[in-house]
Amino acid sequence: RRKLGFMAIAHLIAPTSLVAPPPVFDQAKLQLVLRQAELASMVQRHAPLEGENVTCVPGLSLFRLSVPTGQPVHALHRPALCLIAQGAKHLMLADELYAYDLSTYLVFAQDLPVMANVVQASKEAPYLCVALNFDPIELAQRALALAPALPIKERSGRGLFVGSPHVALLDAVLRLVRLVDTPQDIAALAPLVVQEIVYRLMAGDGGWRLAQLGQDGSHARRVARAIAWLRERYAQPLSVAELAHAAHMSTSSLHHHFKAVTNMSPLQYQKRLRLYEARRLLAAGLADAATAGHRVGYESPTQFSREYSRLFGAPPARDLRELRERYR
Repeated sequence: RRKLGFMAIAHLIAPTSLVAPPPVFDQAKLQLVLRQAELASMVQRHAPLEGENVTCVPGLSLFRLSVPTGQPVHALHRPALCLIAQGAKHLMLADELYAYDLSTYLVFAQDLPVMANVVQASKEAPYLCVALNFDPIELAQRALALAPALPIKERSGRGLFVGSPHVALLDAVLRLVRLVDTPQDIAALAPLVVQEIVYRLMAGDGGWRLAQLGQDGSHARRVARAIAWLRERYAQPLSVAELAHAAHMSTSSLHHHFKAVTNMSPLQYQKRLRLYEARRLLAAGLADAATAGHRVGYESPTQFSREYSRLFGAPPARDLRELRERYR
């Protein structure tokens, strides 16, 4: 039998406190990474087309892009959860930048005109995203039902926010996406899963902005009423007094809280609505520039062209040519 040297014996009988412990794995982070990988795989399978892939689950769309967007995409974004499974995106609300990727999700609590860019995407690793659109009335009803169980803040905040994804939220999102494979279960299970997702968002980072929608008389709910009023009458001359009356607010309170939620004044918001609609009419071939401007409320073609160029970077005719070349 081979004899052990003194140092070997000392090592064998050394107290356990002197022995290096095995590496400790962060189980929570591991579980999160595994769920994100599963979600990316499912989105890739169910989103074969570039751009938006509308699913059979109400409100659920899956996005795939193999190249960055380059030019910003302008859109009036409805209340929604945007959860990236792969890649990264930048979004502008007026002059504020919101960046999100795997480490964050983005929630719209109000209808907001924004500009967005996919900044990380390739053929080998395409941008993959889950978008769950919320019906504003149903969202308010869910918030009303869930708000008593959550703390409500009195102050006004932006109508969108970012949060950090966690296992409970991803589990619910995965269950919703899995329903694409079992359409017979959608009617019974999708509303329950969506309610859980809304609850997880309300209980998470910044979720009080959603919870406020369920609070009768909250500033967020009144601003939502003002936004709905503007959307119905965007082509009409803006009467701030009528808008304040419709929202059950004073004019000074309306300006303060509207700006806090949208980062715009009511007039700036209306202008975005007008220009987005005019661009839609032009892109769809439903009107020429003069007609589009008049239909959305501009009396002066010169003013329309000037404000259109300021927002989109080119006058209507040139912008339309560039749009057609970009999406050819």
